[in-house]
Amino acid sequence: MSSEIIKHNPFQSMIDRFNIAADILNLDESIKQKLQRPEKQITVNFSITLDNGNVQNFEGYRVIHNTALGPSKGGIRYDTGVNLDEVKALAAWMTWKSAVTGIPFGGAKGGIICDPRNHSKTELEKITRAYTKALADIFGPEKDVPAPDMGTGPDEMGWLMDEFSILHGRPIHAVVTGKHLHSGGSLGRVEATGRGVSIITILALQKLKIRPARATAAIQGFGNVGLHSALFLHEKGVKIVAVSDVSEAFYNPNGINIPELILYYNLNNKTIKGYPNSVAIKHEDLLLLDVDVLIPAAKEDVITHKNAGDIQARIIVEGANGPVASDADQILHDKNILVVPDILANAGGVTVSYFEWLQNSLLESWRIHQINKRLEDILEKGFETVFRVAVKHNVTPRIAAYIIALKKVAETQSVKEVALEAPLFKQN
Repeated sequence: MSSEIIKHNPFQSMIDRFNIAADILNLDESIKQKLQRPEKQITVNFSITLDNGNVQNFEGYRVIHNTALGPSKGGIRYDTGVNLDEVKALAAWMTWKSAVTGIPFGGAKGGIICDPRNHSKTELEKITRAYTKALADIFGPEKDVPAPDMGTGPDEMGWLMDEFSILHGRPIHAVVTGKHLHSGGSLGRVEATGRGVSIITILALQKLKIRPARATAAIQGFGNVGLHSALFLHEKGVKIVAVSDVSEAFYNPNGINIPELILYYNLNNKTIKGYPNSVAIKHEDLLLLDVDVLIPAAKEDVITHKNAGDIQARIIVEGANGPVASDADQILHDKNILVVPDILANAGGVTVSYFEWLQNSLLESWRIHQINKRLEDILEKGFETVFRVAVKHNVTPRIAAYIIALKKVAETQSVKEVALEAPLFKQN
């Protein structure tokens, strides 16, 4: 049982891919160990007074994986399943995501063990402000820049910015991204990850010479990423035949009317449960549909060695972080399924977060067409580079993305650490 837990540990999946890329690069062992491990792991405990007068304690984390390329960057999630291994994996993925797209950020992630659905807005504000106070020495525009993640959004980021600004005696907008527009947020940030997934999906279809208007797709997850991925792909002519959220999964071989579904979702308390114009299917069956594109945009490790052999999609675009466990990689490769890795596929979010941070730092405000064009240019360049390296080393796009990221971070790390005694690469 313990080996199964280790195998499906998201941090272990990251390490498995990291090691393959590091061996191809011939990285020195000491450098490998340094880049595998976070620079900092902070656990905080704090308490707030609930609306009913009771005091409740909370545990939170912030992991700074690496800052060689710039300030660490990564979201904060509020979820009962938050744990240190998950946060460590997510922080490392942020490092590689920034590196592979050329964004001058390092990687971080944070989380608080709680169910935001069980707390009032007042309680969520207290939780966010207490977490910010506990990490006031860690956060900073040039140090560590948080963002929204599962269970958080513009409200939480606004409270974080306000609390951090109060503690420092002046407004500091660039300490966090994903804010409301009136608090210094950026146009295009809300839909950025989904837009990026759709851009990458179209590029992947072109790679296999499949016209978008003739392509079918299934999307697991209808939160921010899944919803916007579905909308933008629908607008490009891709037929979305299946969608799901935590409540239900639906299938319609003739295609789901995505704008209609979004309207239903917004009017139905942010759930697709009960949507009338499709057939309900099992959640696990959505992953196994015969479609051109499968977009797992929900959570980690939904495709493992147990179901990878039954996947029928020609392309998997990882909208979520770590949806494919490392023990499924070889199975999918042997089935000739093109997997576009998370550190490229969902990098739209960190890219537009970078744009927001830059606008705040420069006291500028960019137009939406500027933002979307710059996003598209960065992702297209990243896609082309990943596939060029994949061909050069005869590896999967995932390993190619890791090769690019590791090489960039390792080389930058060595330049910054003048006193580094160990060589960057092994001596033959």
